[in-house]
Amino acid sequence: MNEHQIGRLIEQVQDGKLPRRSFIRRLAGAGLSAPMASMLLLHHGVPMAQSLPAYKPARRGGGGTLKLLWWQGPVHLNPYWATGTKEQEGSRMFYEPLAAWDNDGNLLPVLAAEVPSPGNGGVSADGKVVTWKLKQGVTWHDGKPFSADDVVFNWEYARDPATAASLISVYKDIQVEKVDAHTVRVIFAKATPFWAEPFVGTNGMMIPKHLFAPYIGAKSREAPMNMAPVGTGPYKFVDFKPGDMLRGALNPNYHQPNRPYFDAIEMKGGGDAIGAARAVLQTGEYDYAWNLQVEDEILKRLEASGKGRVRIVAGGNIEFIMLNSTDPWTEVDGERASIKSKHPAFQDKAVREAMGLLVDRKGVQDFIYGRTGVATANFLNNPERFRSKATRLEFNVDKANQLLDAAGWKKGADGIRAKGNVKLKFVYQTSVNQPRQKTQAIVKDACTKAGIDLELKSVTAAVFFGGDFANPDTYQKFWADMQMYTTTMTQPDPQTFMEQYTSWELAQKANKWAGRNISRWRNDEYDALHRAAQAEMDPVKRAAMFVKMNEIVVGDGCIIPVVFRPRPAATALKLVAPLSGWDNDLWALPHWFKES
Repeated sequence: MNEHQIGRLIEQVQDGKLPRRSFIRRLAGAGLSAPMASMLLLHHGVPMAQSLPAYKPARRGGGGTLKLLWWQGPVHLNPYWATGTKEQEGSRMFYEPLAAWDNDGNLLPVLAAEVPSPGNGGVSADGKVVTWKLKQGVTWHDGKPFSADDVVFNWEYARDPATAASLISVYKDIQVEKVDAHTVRVIFAKATPFWAEPFVGTNGMMIPKHLFAPYIGAKSREAPMNMAPVGTGPYKFVDFKPGDMLRGALNPNYHQPNRPYFDAIEMKGGGDAIGAARAVLQTGEYDYAWNLQVEDEILKRLEASGKGRVRIVAGGNIEFIMLNSTDPWTEVDGERASIKSKHPAFQDKAVREAMGLLVDRKGVQDFIYGRTGVATANFLNNPERFRSKATRLEFNVDKANQLLDAAGWKKGADGIRAKGNVKLKFVYQTSVNQPRQKTQAIVKDACTKAGIDLELKSVTAAVFFGGDFANPDTYQKFWADMQMYTTTMTQPDPQTFMEQYTSWELAQKANKWAGRNISRWRNDEYDALHRAAQAEMDPVKRAAMFVKMNEIVVGDGCIIPVVFRPRPAATALKLVAPLSGWDNDLWALPHWFKES
């Protein structure tokens, strides 16, 4: 389907000749996701649908305590440093964005009075200016009013390099202006096809100016609110034990009527994914469990207990292996894995290609993940329009041996290949999690047959994803040769997701490892394509750019996709919890309730 065909379908929707759902289904058939289809309609003056399930409670409170279980607990509650999902989710209990994504791809207002569109004057004809009208009567948990000054401050806070915000790339190249007390204007340097990024969803959780203003920039780590949030959300902060327990209480002044339903909320962290699944599906001790990275056969067995159900939501998450582009074992100017260094073995593309051939992705799907993980050769898998058809899913030990032989990597008496003084001996790290340890074992077995020695390292999830700047075992520092985890796609457009391989996102000591390019891989062609895609208004051409970006990063071999992961969670049978594959699990927390 080309641009002109899409345009004719949009005209039919505008004229009332084609239902919105039919339009979205047709574009889905052409590989364009529901959120992207909705954005196209919005751009042409067709408002987004409101698709939240019916909310039944007639009054605020009365629902007791909502018990959530995260097998990785957050270690801080500042959304601007949240490189990991657990910190995003913990922050989302208290903080809210201007708008959020539902699972059907609709952008729904939260702190905004409405979603900007060309029809309501919120999006300029040239695609450079977006005007947000804010909801009035919203207060922070301490009673202070929420206003345009807060929105402008959030931009100033995030774009300051000294703040070391993980979201700096979202905010650094835009301008934000206060129009009046309840209106802000976002100005992009160029036409922006996907403008719903600043202040939206995971990227847009608002923090209060009156509390954070003294802690902008270099003082950002000193703010008491990093551990004790004051937001606008349905629950007010009660207490927090990092990595363990987070508690909130009903906000009696919440800005949405009859919400929230629950009197209190608890987020328990720690343990493991199997324990989390069991606590909802088998024992009913908890109401909700996040990210069930558990073998599918175990989930089915637990689900048969009848206390809860597994919810699988499509998104863009990918479990993958990352090869370090830098040398993690040598210090350069006092920094390990410095961008000034190169990995002694992985700088040889033959070694990288061989590693890709030694990952039995189909075996990992069949024997470990089942319905919760699909073998893939692509880093970018969803929306389908952006999925490359040129990549190959190949597991071939013999071919890997041939590649290494041809590149001069010879087996020694110990069976390990070497060239010069460099041996193919690597530390392969991931978090403690049964599917990941089983995946490690599968990869190690194949590598042994190819003369590559892997030392398997498993780090407690609370440490690996913890973000402790002093700890050497965090995934952000990546002081190992290889590592494996899931990276999340928290919005329906791949722009931010694919930015994690740009040169301006390099994780390093200078930015306190807040950069999202953790592999430290760099490619000029990739950078140029990403910059061009940011301004390309033709959806067909833009999709082709992202397809090419995927092919470049995967083809270079520094990234080995393993399984494309829909998001599995567990809910109590009577819990109504709207989930989205394009936002945090707690994106619609005010709308959660239990049916009687």
